[in-house]
Amino acid sequence: MGNKIPADCRLIQVSDDLRFDRSILTGESEAIAGSVETTDPNFLETHNIAMMGTHCVNGSAIGVVIATGDNTMMGKIARLSATNSNQRTLLQVEILRFVLIIAGLSISVGIICLITWAAWLRVDYPGYLTLPNALIDVISVIVAFVPEGMPVAVTLCLTLIANRMAKSNVLCKVLTTVETLGSVNVICCDKTGTITCNKMFASNAAITDQEFTARGCVDIANDHSQSPYQYAVQQLHIATSLCTNATFDASTIDYPVPQRKINGDATDSAVLVFAENIKETKDIRSENEKIFEVPFNSKNKWMLTLSRPKSELMAKSIDSELTTNDYVLYTKGAPDVLFSRCSYIMLPDGSIDVFSEERKQQIVKIQTKWAHEGKRVVAVTKRIIKHSELANNATPGTNHFGKYVADMNQSLTMIGLLAIVDPPREESAHTIDVCRRAGIRFYMVTGDFPATAAAIARQVGIFSRQTNDTVADIDSAKEIKTVPQFDPDDPDNFGSLLLTGSDIQTLNDTMWEQVCQYQEIVFARTSPEQKLFIVKELKKRDNIVAMTGDGVNDAPSLKAANVGVAMGGGSDVAIEAADMVLLHKFSSITVAIENGRLVFDNLKKVILYLLPAGSWSELWPVLVNIFLGSPQTLSSFLMIVICVLTDLLPSLALMMEKSEADLLTRKPRSPRKDRLVNLKLLTQAYLITGIMEMVSSMIMFFIYLNEQGIPFNKVMLSFSLYNSPDGYMGIDAATITQITNIGQSIYFFNLVVCQWFNALSVRTRTRSILQANPLWGPNKNLYLFAAFCGSLCIALIILYVPVFNTVLGTSPIPVKYWFTPFGWGFAILLVDETRKLIVRSYPASFIARMAW
Repeated sequence: MGNKIPADCRLIQVSDDLRFDRSILTGESEAIAGSVETTDPNFLETHNIAMMGTHCVNGSAIGVVIATGDNTMMGKIARLSATNSNQRTLLQVEILRFVLIIAGLSISVGIICLITWAAWLRVDYPGYLTLPNALIDVISVIVAFVPEGMPVAVTLCLTLIANRMAKSNVLCKVLTTVETLGSVNVICCDKTGTITCNKMFASNAAITDQEFTARGCVDIANDHSQSPYQYAVQQLHIATSLCTNATFDASTIDYPVPQRKINGDATDSAVLVFAENIKETKDIRSENEKIFEVPFNSKNKWMLTLSRPKSELMAKSIDSELTTNDYVLYTKGAPDVLFSRCSYIMLPDGSIDVFSEERKQQIVKIQTKWAHEGKRVVAVTKRIIKHSELANNATPGTNHFGKYVADMNQSLTMIGLLAIVDPPREESAHTIDVCRRAGIRFYMVTGDFPATAAAIARQVGIFSRQTNDTVADIDSAKEIKTVPQFDPDDPDNFGSLLLTGSDIQTLNDTMWEQVCQYQEIVFARTSPEQKLFIVKELKKRDNIVAMTGDGVNDAPSLKAANVGVAMGGGSDVAIEAADMVLLHKFSSITVAIENGRLVFDNLKKVILYLLPAGSWSELWPVLVNIFLGSPQTLSSFLMIVICVLTDLLPSLALMMEKSEADLLTRKPRSPRKDRLVNLKLLTQAYLITGIMEMVSSMIMFFIYLNEQGIPFNKVMLSFSLYNSPDGYMGIDAATITQITNIGQSIYFFNLVVCQWFNALSVRTRTRSILQANPLWGPNKNLYLFAAFCGSLCIALIILYVPVFNTVLGTSPIPVKYWFTPFGWGFAILLVDETRKLIVRSYPASFIARMAW
């Protein structure tokens, strides 16, 4: 007792009181009895196997190990859930693509430079670039193309976003999946405990074709005027008192019923409260000995208890022919499952009638009505088992007893129905509405009765129409190529669809193609295996799927989804398989979606910020040096300073940018079309901002050289003359070097300042800086100005600390060159503001179509 099972074991000897807790595997909280006999052909359900990872909560047993490690049931589930563990996330794919683009461009330009040197410079200007210097220039070209600050920026961006999500009770286990959630266009969500509160109560009961409220049952049971339904309600009271695993906590047993703490699952707790409100259940439970039980599970969809009355008085209150030697088998569960096991029905006066088709339809009518009101319907049945009906060796405590009881779970007598209400969470409708406005299709995947699931779906907005299609409306003969594709801009083309687990098994590829075009879907009566199948079919059709779950059996589907989202109170296996965990409310998923989209937006802004100075404006000094024979206008050291120091701080500040107003009203990003880096972004970075920064810096460099007596026309095509040991244009070599160092420092400082204005311009895609003021208001970002101060301090240290001047060739710059860059920077901001104005005013224009 108390031991954790180390392997899958076949039981060969068990004690009468042996119990196992399999909740880690099945999600069912009630312990099951151990047996040496096979009780179910399903390996996961049979009671003669002790499974690895489960616990022995009572009794003892001897068994033979039949599986260890990955071969156990726990190992198989873990292996199944780990199948796609090495698959790249969408963000990793985008970053890899960006790296390949930059690598391809840099290597191509590097090869062109090397060929140019070999075919031209080496021949015509043999003293200009030696082979080592040529290789250094080629490497400089490759390095200049690469924004070295990008890896640091990406890592810190994801960390910042993850911390921000943690404050909203969203635990992100895998940083790179943060952005994937922002790309999700389908969410598959469980109902109970996620969309609903999982705080159930019985609202109604039904005897034959007569409905009662829960309060009405209390009145009937205590009615001294002898209501014709009194006996039937009393039998329902006894059945619900005994056929439940919920118990009142001893510490609150004296409190009023609504204030008592209850130990047990939500459904059993609702049944217990229903019974307690009619009359105290304590006496009934104490007067009946529980002999055997089969807890509810998602496969059987019913719970069974076998009890024996301890007194003749108790026996007669159950049935006039019952004795203390006889047994009563009570079963409660899904009506559609128990109907086939029922042969009789109890009438209001306690007499028994045949459960005819007419009687069944009376019950089905009530079930359907309640289900359409969003209520979970539970059937309550019983069977009297005479002592003489059991075989001689089928006595309580023996290995054969459980099998006999299971075989007796038929020819039942229908007592009545209970309606269980599980109210939707207050935030569910709003959460679903936010997701829908964000272009995300919200599907319910539940084990509930179809009509109940559809009713709840309508209450919370998953179904927006009063009618829905079913599997009968899907054409199995239609060719896939003729199936119209879902258009998120016109979702009214497709209605609502209700499918059951049995329907799913009949769908072919063509039918699945049609299913995946629906805006609104409820999958009801589904098993964990079908959940996994649904996820795979959705992903197969290029959907980015998020799956929520909390049980062990949800682990494979959580792992198979693009983003697995576990609930905070879920099993360890589900949490391990998930990419993120919602620690509090399900509404937190909208925070996660917003931050996922924000990651992608801010990474684009950071890349757009880094490329003009950290790539483009560093490339041209090398190209001009090689092809036009000019001195290099920016030293390799200052290139590195820009990439990893002065540009890094503002890029981090850009990560702190808040969401733009339309972030949660845009369509989800399409991984095939909406890239992190595309032609539009490169055009903006290189051909607009990049050219302005590079040209302005070049102008500043050559203006300074001209002031020092070296005009532009004498610098270009000077090749080896400029760096001659004998000097150039009457200026000695040392002075030439000093002039060049100052010019490079001017180029460097101009880039630093221009990048400040570039950072202000990339904060928004289309909104003006006046609409997204960085200093105050909802879009303020004071981190930017702190970052500007930080980069200025770095620039001052690099330019004015003597050790850098001496060792690395930097130099202080003339005062007037401190202020000119602000004019260039303002011009960059003004050009981008003009572009944004055109995009807002003329959304169909070429400039709008080229907007990043």
